[in-house]
Amino acid sequence: MATRYLSIDIGGTNIKYALMDGAGKILEKGTEATPTSGLPQFMGTLKEIAGRYADQIKGIAVAAPGKVGADHGTIHFGGALPFLDGLDLREALADVFAGPVVVENDGKAAALAELWLGNLKGVQNGAAIVLGTGIGGGIVLDGRLLYGSHQQAGEFSFMSSNYDESQFVKSAAGSTGSAVRLVRTIGTMAQLADPGDGHAVFKLINAHKEPAWTVFEEFTQRIAALILSIQAVVDVDRYVIGGGISAQPIVVTQINQAYSDLFAQNKIIEKTLTRPEIVTAKFGNDANLYGALYSYLLFMDTFSD
Repeated sequence: MATRYLSIDIGGTNIKYALMDGAGKILEKGTEATPTSGLPQFMGTLKEIAGRYADQIKGIAVAAPGKVGADHGTIHFGGALPFLDGLDLREALADVFAGPVVVENDGKAAALAELWLGNLKGVQNGAAIVLGTGIGGGIVLDGRLLYGSHQQAGEFSFMSSNYDESQFVKSAAGSTGSAVRLVRTIGTMAQLADPGDGHAVFKLINAHKEPAWTVFEEFTQRIAALILSIQAVVDVDRYVIGGGISAQPIVVTQINQAYSDLFAQNKIIEKTLTRPEIVTAKFGNDANLYGALYSYLLFMDTFSD
């Protein structure tokens, strides 16, 4: 029997989990609503999931919001779940599982999924951009995920889109390039019963209905400009676009168009910077499950000696 692992993706709305083998095959998976009232309730749910599989697995891999320490066990800040700040997840799960627990930042997990089995496989220099509430992702250089000195490389949300804006958060890419904000803006303009209904919003976008199309076009222009800014620093070959809205083919198509327009309108850019590929990420909502497991395998391999 192949060695099995439990991979867990902690999100602000749901906790997704999967029983996986070492080759990245999902054997079974499930979802539980994320308790948001506090740490005791949250850990109660997480322990119940871990305990359910404890006798079947070799280790637990976790993708979590916020900054993850170099120990790959402690969560800092916690993103949409601030009560996770300072949580040593390895220690917190010790009473239900005695084996290894490895934690990875959710954006970096998405990048690792693509590097391992997705559309960055075999790419020496690339990047993953995850469009969600903010903009997460990761940078791959020389075939390895870049962490930086403080585990913060690839935090694209904190890149500025307007240096003249005095309030940085308003100009931060995580705000101006938020896919959730895009959907709600269009949904509100269109007076949808549920402004957050992504399917209804993209029905308008795909039909080029106004003002939905113009708002979407401006959004993709901002993402293209973000990619160009990143490219000027790291010079990679391929960008993969992930996040829920990436399931809509028009997203990557229009980002590519906006990127081409930047080149056409600015000949100095065209002559200076080589255009990278911009493609859709392979993995959808399961990306962090794959990436968390790959992070686990890499971490354990490092310390196997």
